[in-house]
Amino acid sequence: MSDLAERFEVQRPHLRRVAYRMLGSLSEADDAVQEAWFRLSRTGDVENLPGWLTTVVSRICLDMLRSRKARREEIVDSVPDRATDGDGPEDEALLVESVGRALLVVLDLLSPAERVALVLHDTFAVPFDQIAVVLERTPAAAKKLASRARQRVRGTPAVPEPELARQRHIVDAFLAAAREGDFAALLEVLAPDVVRTADAAALRPGMAARAQGAEAVAEQTVGFARRSRYAEVALVDGAVGVIVAPRGRLLFVLTVTVADDRIASYDVVADPARLAGLDLAVLGEEARA
Repeated sequence: MSDLAERFEVQRPHLRRVAYRMLGSLSEADDAVQEAWFRLSRTGDVENLPGWLTTVVSRICLDMLRSRKARREEIVDSVPDRATDGDGPEDEALLVESVGRALLVVLDLLSPAERVALVLHDTFAVPFDQIAVVLERTPAAAKKLASRARQRVRGTPAVPEPELARQRHIVDAFLAAAREGDFAALLEVLAPDVVRTADAAALRPGMAARAQGAEAVAEQTVGFARRSRYAEVALVDGAVGVIVAPRGRLLFVLTVTVADDRIASYDVVADPARLAGLDLAVLGEEARA
């Protein structure tokens, strides 16, 4: 292996992390990193190799994101019900967990330039004068893009912080019980007259569009245990809800209503048009790229 190739391999893990956060796909991230190697091998040695490679990978990712938008890809991915993180490479599952499912979903809502600016600055501490080079914008414009993206990721809670924390505690307990398939624990967190609704796209065999009463809803929620592995709390229309995102790609959302310290109702939203109309953001300390 040549000296240049060895130096590139030292940088590969960092470049892979950069590309994954920008693209949300491990296979595409690896393609971007490999393309950076091809460009380096044609260019030869450079003075500041880490900085040069980060800039090149970022530009490649920006082009890939723009191409994705040009193809009018849906931000809601049609992930089959059988799809799980375990079906893919183990390191991709680990990357999803390390970045956060909600964050990966919300990053997909940003424009390519916003996503690149936010990831480079907030995660990798790249200064705005360097980000400006990647985006072919002024440093001030790059800073504005990152700020706008940061606000989009954090969202705007519709309730005061203490109420948001209370909602989160209850929804976390609901998710924990669902993951364990713990019927008794579900009854503790569901209101006696709780209502669960679901749109047609969310329905599975044996699942009714509407269920009412703690026992009926708990029985159907126990069946959600497998997919709840890929669930994470998020800010949904300003309140605490749940996103389900295998491999970080949005499958469906639970909009939740909390009253008297219990879940009074929740709606399972999987229809692409309805999903696109939801305001999704990352909760609290997780709101970082």
